[in-house]
Amino acid sequence: MGRRASRREARRCAAQPRPSSQEEIALKTPAITERILARARPAIRALQPYQPGKPVAELERELGVREAVKLASNENPRGPGPAVHEALARAAHELNRYPDGNGFELKQALARRLGVEMDMITLGNGSNDVLELLGRVFVGPGDRGIVDAHSFVVYPLAITSSGGELVRVPSRHYGHDLEAMAAAVDERSRILFIANPNNPTGTRVTRSEVETLLASVPDDLIVVLDEAYFEYVAEEDHPDGISLLAAHPNLVVTRTFSKIHGLAALRMGYAVSSPAIADLLNRLRQPFNANAMAQAAAVAALEDADYMAESRRLNDEGMAVLTAAFDERQLPYIPSVGNFVTLEVGDGAAVYDALLREGVIVRPIAGYGLPRHVRVTVGTAEENARFLAALDRVLDVRAAGTRD
Repeated sequence: MGRRASRREARRCAAQPRPSSQEEIALKTPAITERILARARPAIRALQPYQPGKPVAELERELGVREAVKLASNENPRGPGPAVHEALARAAHELNRYPDGNGFELKQALARRLGVEMDMITLGNGSNDVLELLGRVFVGPGDRGIVDAHSFVVYPLAITSSGGELVRVPSRHYGHDLEAMAAAVDERSRILFIANPNNPTGTRVTRSEVETLLASVPDDLIVVLDEAYFEYVAEEDHPDGISLLAAHPNLVVTRTFSKIHGLAALRMGYAVSSPAIADLLNRLRQPFNANAMAQAAAVAALEDADYMAESRRLNDEGMAVLTAAFDERQLPYIPSVGNFVTLEVGDGAAVYDALLREGVIVRPIAGYGLPRHVRVTVGTAEENARFLAALDRVLDVRAAGTRD
């Protein structure tokens, strides 16, 4: 009996596939990976990932540079105000609890400040979150989305990741040509993105220009007015998109707490739209996409008008210093109403790389169709001075190399 059992066991073991060797696994893996990738949607395979500004810690790891200055991501260099720190300390006692999925307190504060109803607000994990939601809700295969040639890279991602066709409209003086964008609309168009002010060029369009566009496009075309830098603009003819919502149910306005409010690390943005559009976005929105710490900090930041006013004042001062220095050096730049300025340097990638070695991080923007430029965030007075000194050294070296 024991001998027959052992024979059966031997036959059973022989019938089982023997474990592959590491060499066999290594040989099979590329072919398996190719088949897996082929299963992914073509629109996703065609995407280029978003490249954020280089973190200071990454520069330290790569080049050993210490005490680097980051002027790459249009952050508020001041850091959040005392009211935000106090709100975060209170919220930290509830880290074991899920956040309010509906964001009641923040929506209430926003509704009160903006003069809208709470059901018009969609919260996001940064404004990128709601921009991508808009693409997923309104764009599908065969649809078209319209963007400016030099506009924020997330708009093309939102369109193409949903299978839509991207329509890039040439810029006019580095800014949106709203007349040309309206002319590009056809029966397949579903969404049109406007950044005001525009990133990365810092240009803007006026209220009358926006109203003319809204009047000239179909009233079921979704028009997204991205106002991430709205709080930095002082010009009287600059539109407040939220004031246009009542007359234009197809308009969506997006804003963020990452810029003037100084909360970039917490990722808090929002959209304001008709209740019908907000309802669609909230159906697709992840239940806890706005974390509890971000919500608490945003409520506190929203109420701190003095902090915003001081941030705007310091930004204006820093911008004046940078642009005066560019004028003195006869370096062309694009006049900006944001908290950044785009500068023409000849070879943007080479100057960016050389500045890294000087311990200054700016933003190369070849991916935005501007390979001869870099974008520079307005920093503190000390950061601006360090950038200008580093830029002088880099450009002197490049000029000497050209002469040689």
